[in-house]
Amino acid sequence: MEAEMNYSENDTTSPGGKIFRAVLWMAAGAVIAVGIVFLIGFPISPGDGDAAVEEVQLWTCGMHPEVLQEEPGICPICHMDLTPLRTDSAGSEGAAHEGHNHATEELWTCPMHPDFLESEPGSCPICGMDLVPATDTSVGGNGTADHGKPAKETTVTIDPVVVQNMNVRTAPVQRRDLGRAIRTVGHLEYDQERMVSVTTRYQGFVEKVFVASVGQPVDEGDPLFEVYSPELVQTQQELLSAVQYARRMADADPETRRRAESLVASVRQRLSYWDITEKQVAEIEASGKVLRTLTVVSPIGGVIMKRKHGLEGMAIRPGMEALHVADLSTLWLTAEVYEGQLPWLGRGSTADISFDYFPGERFTGRVRNLEPEVSPSTRSVKLIIEVPNRNRKLKVGMYATVSFKPVVARNAVVVPAQAVIRSGVRDVVVVALGEGRFAPREVTLGAQSDGLIQVIDGLDGSEEIVTSSQFLIDSESNLRAAVQKMIAAKRNEMQGGGE
Repeated sequence: MEAEMNYSENDTTSPGGKIFRAVLWMAAGAVIAVGIVFLIGFPISPGDGDAAVEEVQLWTCGMHPEVLQEEPGICPICHMDLTPLRTDSAGSEGAAHEGHNHATEELWTCPMHPDFLESEPGSCPICGMDLVPATDTSVGGNGTADHGKPAKETTVTIDPVVVQNMNVRTAPVQRRDLGRAIRTVGHLEYDQERMVSVTTRYQGFVEKVFVASVGQPVDEGDPLFEVYSPELVQTQQELLSAVQYARRMADADPETRRRAESLVASVRQRLSYWDITEKQVAEIEASGKVLRTLTVVSPIGGVIMKRKHGLEGMAIRPGMEALHVADLSTLWLTAEVYEGQLPWLGRGSTADISFDYFPGERFTGRVRNLEPEVSPSTRSVKLIIEVPNRNRKLKVGMYATVSFKPVVARNAVVVPAQAVIRSGVRDVVVVALGEGRFAPREVTLGAQSDGLIQVIDGLDGSEEIVTSSQFLIDSESNLRAAVQKMIAAKRNEMQGGGE
């Protein structure tokens, strides 16, 4: 039995021996193959070198996409959990590899959070909005537009449904004359050039006053008061004597008549110097009698502003003001404007004036003069505006509302003021390019008036701009461009470090 067992184990012709011998040969072949691989190296197919660097997975914050980390964690700004950052860069790079002819997978993104990308349609996990195809963005992170041409501005394409939900409204850019509205207040005063002080150029006594009180209206030539003056009486006697002498010398030789007439003319001139009118002189010559008193008349039409108290019976002397008369046919309106408004105003500027005392009525005035200095406390300048006072309806001291509307720019490019996004550093408008495409554009602004603002540079007047929800579109554009640049910079940094 022992002999049979030894024979079975050593007999190579038995079935068990054949199987054992085959296993040994296979093991030896495997060891030899492994050795050859380690000796000569594993062959690498063309194009695999570009894929040797493993795609880096980044993590970002849904509220602060500028935060990028290589590992999951929390946002250092708002402490929210970081989420995986998904982009279509892997798909686009894979499509560029040689030997890979399969189509790039369509991605879906959130209109409000473009950093979130999904391979299937659904809802945004951050804001809950429906995802839209990521191919709607016509500008990539590298700042190039369609067909590989450099982009002058970042263009954002938004689905029409999203545009409607965002309540996006547009308006055409206009070309028109732009006026600047200036509004201020003022009060009425007497016209300083239409005020007269009534006095005499001779000594005398006031015997009768025809003006009862201040405010009484008078016309030019109306009597104001009578004056008895010894000088006037003596001069009247000289006038009458000269007239009688000239009449007696009417038949004398020409030289004698000339001297007689010259004497009469000199007396008449002396009376005119004392403000005796030609009409009064003619009455004296016609009557041939000396008038005991002479009447002082009003030199202009207007109202009595001042009246000397106790004027009747008062001794009057040259230069003493007895009455003050003001012409109210024109009044002065004193108003103030700020120094920054002076470039648009000047002499002759038209003012639109209204008074609360006369609702619905409008008055027109013209700037007569501007004061030469700026008030150091209010930084304003006073204006004098001439206002016609027909029928003496306006009263001195009334308060008025004054409006100016000078033209500050002619044939200017203007847009609605609410269409401009002001960041403090730059001013931006969003241009509607059609078919759901929008492009933020930086502009240089000028004057502003009545809800419109002048665009000096950035628009040519043929564009259509967004007037509502432009903040969302501008934020979307800036966010997409910023995120793409950060992602590209981060990946380049990591891949460069890995090499």
